[in-house]
Amino acid sequence: MTSHEFLVVGSGATGAMAAQTLLEGGARVLMIDGGQADPEYAATVPELPFVELRRRDDEQRRYFLGEEFEGAMQLSTAAGAQLTPPRRFVVAGVERFLPLRSASFFPIESLALGGLGSAWGLGCNVFSEAELLRASLPPAAMTAAYGVVAGRVGISGEADDARPYTFGTIDGIDPATPLDPTAAVLHRRYAARRAQMQRAGFYLGRPALALLTRERAERHATSLRDMDFYSDAERAAWRPWITIERLKRSPNFAYAGNLLATRFEATDGSVELFALDMRTLEERRFSCRRLVLAAGTLGTSRIVLRSQGGDARLPLLCNAYTYIPCVVPGRAGKSMPDANLGLAQLQLFHDAGAAGADVAQASIYTYRSLLLFRLLREIPLAIADGARLARFLISGLLIAGIHHPADYSEHKRLWLEADSGSPTRDRLGAEYAFTHEELRAYERRERAYERALFQLGAWPVRRIRPPAGASIHYAGTLLRDRGDPRYRLSPDGRLGETRGVYVADGSGFTYLPAKGLTLTLMANAHRVALGLLGATPAARP
Repeated sequence: MTSHEFLVVGSGATGAMAAQTLLEGGARVLMIDGGQADPEYAATVPELPFVELRRRDDEQRRYFLGEEFEGAMQLSTAAGAQLTPPRRFVVAGVERFLPLRSASFFPIESLALGGLGSAWGLGCNVFSEAELLRASLPPAAMTAAYGVVAGRVGISGEADDARPYTFGTIDGIDPATPLDPTAAVLHRRYAARRAQMQRAGFYLGRPALALLTRERAERHATSLRDMDFYSDAERAAWRPWITIERLKRSPNFAYAGNLLATRFEATDGSVELFALDMRTLEERRFSCRRLVLAAGTLGTSRIVLRSQGGDARLPLLCNAYTYIPCVVPGRAGKSMPDANLGLAQLQLFHDAGAAGADVAQASIYTYRSLLLFRLLREIPLAIADGARLARFLISGLLIAGIHHPADYSEHKRLWLEADSGSPTRDRLGAEYAFTHEELRAYERRERAYERALFQLGAWPVRRIRPPAGASIHYAGTLLRDRGDPRYRLSPDGRLGETRGVYVADGSGFTYLPAKGLTLTLMANAHRVALGLLGATPAARP
C-alpha cells in the first residue's frame, strides 16, 4: 500500500481550496471523492440565452423539465427542491450512501465532483471580526485568507452600503452585473430613503458573487444568458470542479473518484483512511502522513464518529431560513430584459446595532428562468387561472430569502445509529428544534424585513418557512473548547489527540452567522492547509 504525503477527502469548495494551497506549497496530494458527475445534461444544454431557447428550441423540455420530467416532480419546499435537472447529479447517490433519519432536520448533501459547490448560488460574504471571534476563527489570518481565495475564484460586486457585509476589504473585485429593472426599483427607493432605512438597521446593496464580469485565463465573463441554474458553459461562475480540473494537470496531484471515505485509524506516524468503492462496495485502504477532512460538516461528522468510537451526540448549527415572495406592483405586466442574471440581484442586511455582531441577511432574486410551474403550487387558483396570473406577475415578482444567525441550544444535535440496510451499516440521526426565544426573535426580525421591503416598493405576499436544513448552511459539530476531547478541534484544525488528522470544513465553526458561508469555508480551508505547510503559525482568535 503506497503511503501518500497528504490525503484530502472531498472535492467541494473546502477540499478544492485546501488541495490548491497544499500543491502551491510544493506538497503531493491525493484527493478521495465521491466524484458523481452530470451523466447527460452538460452536453445537452445549448450555449444560448434563456429567452432564445424558450422561443426557438424544440428540445427545451429535455433540460428545463428533464428527460423523465424529474424537474416537474420536485415541487416541495424541502432542501434541494430548487435543483434543476442539469443540477440533480449533485444529490446522486446520497439517499443510498449518506442516509439520514430525522423528523425535524432535512439537509441536502452531495457526493458530486465539486460537492454542493456545483449548485452553489455564488454568494460571497466576509464575516465581521465579531462574527469570526464568536465562530472561533482568527480574524487576522482569515482576513488574509479571504484575499487569497477571492483572487483564485474571482468575485464581482459593488462598493456600496452592503460592502462591509459582502466583500469587505478585499481588493481586485470585478464590477457588478447590470441590475434587473425590478430590483432596480428597490435600489432607487433605498437611495431616496437611505437614512431612514439605516436608522431601522437595514443596509441594501449588490451581492458579491463568485462570477466573472471580466475575462480571465480559461474563463469568460458572464454574458448574462439567464441560464445560471442550468449551465456553467462559460465558466464565468466559479465551481469547485474548475479548480479540480486544473489541479489534475499537476504531477503532484492525483484524484480518486467513486469512493466514499468511511473512517480512519491514526497512529503516531501515519493515518490510514478506509473508503468504500461505490461501484463494487469493496473496502479500500490508503495511507498518508496527514489526512485533511473536507467532506462537509455532515460528511466529516460521519467519518469522525465512526473513527472515534461512534457513541457521541455532536452539536449542530444550521441557519433558520424563510423566504418571502413579493410583488413590485409597478413592474407587473412589464417586459423583462433578454440579458439578465438568474442569481441574487440585491442583498438586504439587518444590523440593528451597526456593530456586525448580530446580522441577518436577505438575498433578493427576480424570477424567470426557474419557470412558472414552480410557482403554481403557491397560487390558490386552478392551474389555468394561476398560470395566467403568474405570467402577468412574473416581471414584478421578487423572492427575498432571509437567513438568521445560528447558535447552539439543547435540541440541535446529530449522532450515528445502526442501519443494516446501508452500505456502511449505519446512518446519521439528527434533531433540530429552535427554542421559543429563537422563534420569537425570528418573528420580530421577519416582520421588520416585511416593513422594510414594503417601504422599498416590494409588497410581501406571504412568509414560507421550510423545515430546518433548507438553508443548506451547516456547521459546528466539532467544538474547540468543551465536550468529549475525541471530538475537539485545535485552532489549527487538528482533531482531538490525533497527530495527523485535520478538519478543513465548517465542522469547527462555533457560531454560524446568517451571511453566506462559502467564502469563509474556503478561507478557513486555505488557512488550515497553510498551517499544515508550516507557512504560518496557528493563530488563536
